[in-house]
Amino acid sequence: MLKAKNTQSHNHTPVGAAFTELLLETFNLNGLLLLAGDRLVHHLNLTSARWQVVGAIDLVQAPLTVAQIARNMGLQRQSVQRLVNVLNTEGLVRLVENPHHKRAKLVQLTELGRATLKKVKHVQVKWANHVASGMREHEVKKAVVVLQEFSKRLKVK
Repeated sequence: MLKAKNTQSHNHTPVGAAFTELLLETFNLNGLLLLAGDRLVHHLNLTSARWQVVGAIDLVQAPLTVAQIARNMGLQRQSVQRLVNVLNTEGLVRLVENPHHKRAKLVQLTELGRATLKKVKHVQVKWANHVASGMREHEVKKAVVVLQEFSKRLKVK
C-alpha cells in the first residue's frame, strides 16, 4: 500500500493531504482491481481491459464509436481502438456503418459478445459479494459519492 508521508511539508492543506492519500490508495486499488479482473475473466479469454470495453458498450445499450467508448471510459482513443480491433477479431464485437460519420464505424456487441458478458456478470456478482462481505452498505455508498465528486472535479470540460 502506498502511503503519503509528510504531505504537510509540501504545503498541502489538510484536505489536499487527505486527497493525496486517497489518490495513492486509488492507484493501489486500481492495480489490484485490474489484476483481480484479469484472473476473474481469464477463463473467458478476456482481460480487464477487454472486459471494460465490452461492458462500456453494453452499459449504453447502443452501438458507439471508438471515440465515444474512450470518452465514456476516460481512456485514450488509440488504446480503445487496439482493444476493439482484438475484440472484433475474436468475434465479440463487430464494426458497422455509422450514418453520421463515414470513417468512424460504430462498435456493437455480437451474440458471442453478449453471451460472454453474461458469463462475466455471473462471476462478477459472486466475486463482488465475496469481496464486500462484512462491509456496511452505507459506507461503501458514501465512498462512491466521494469518488464521483472527485471524478466530476477532474473531468476536462
